[in-house]
Amino acid sequence: MYSEIDNKKLPVHVAVIMDGNRRWSKENNKNKFFGHREGMKRLEELIETTGNLGIKYLTIYAFSTENWGREKEEVSYLMDLLVEFAKLKSRVLESKGINVNIFGSIEELPPKTQDAVKNLCKRTKNNNELYLNIALNYGSRKEIVDAVKNIIGEYRENNEIYNEIDEEYIKNFLYSKNIPDPDFLIRTSGEQRLSNFLLYQLAYTELYFTETLWPDFGKEEYIKALKEYEKRNRRYGTS
Repeated sequence: MYSEIDNKKLPVHVAVIMDGNRRWSKENNKNKFFGHREGMKRLEELIETTGNLGIKYLTIYAFSTENWGREKEEVSYLMDLLVEFAKLKSRVLESKGINVNIFGSIEELPPKTQDAVKNLCKRTKNNNELYLNIALNYGSRKEIVDAVKNIIGEYRENNEIYNEIDEEYIKNFLYSKNIPDPDFLIRTSGEQRLSNFLLYQLAYTELYFTETLWPDFGKEEYIKALKEYEKRNRRYGTS
């Protein structure tokens, strides 16, 4: 299947909005949380395929700041699922050279989730085969607000930085510091919006929307999306 892909035309950085777990559960007459567990299996497959293809960066939208508005039972389940993923997959991710990084404010997560995530990042911090960025308790507007506050803090210390502030300067205050902007964004489940995800970083990213629900988005669907990316002619607003 990998032979279908032109390695010279692969994106360097893929971002994914993993949408449709709850809808999948409903359509398949499953417990409402079953879709989240199936979705975790697809995530594992996505990470493996991304690594096998040699794509360097993968950013996934795992839990948004708005997701706290869901039922407490569902939020609790998602937090436990994150702990399970972090603990059970840490050795595998470490052995495969995957470096895990978090985009978001993890200080607001339950203590056991914080501990599991921090430990996963610590165990994999020296890896460099694939950089896996997990957007967790993440909201792009909050990210930008925090960046502005930090820049103002620097300005108060040294107002000469005013003339240094440009797009690259601002990037240094985002969660994605030192990481190239995504080349390709995939969103599943048919929704066609960004949902407060990487608003600054996605300025010239190629977007791909599919009706496929996330628990059904396997390797074949991923390859299909990447083959679509091959056809894109990225002009970055020059024409």
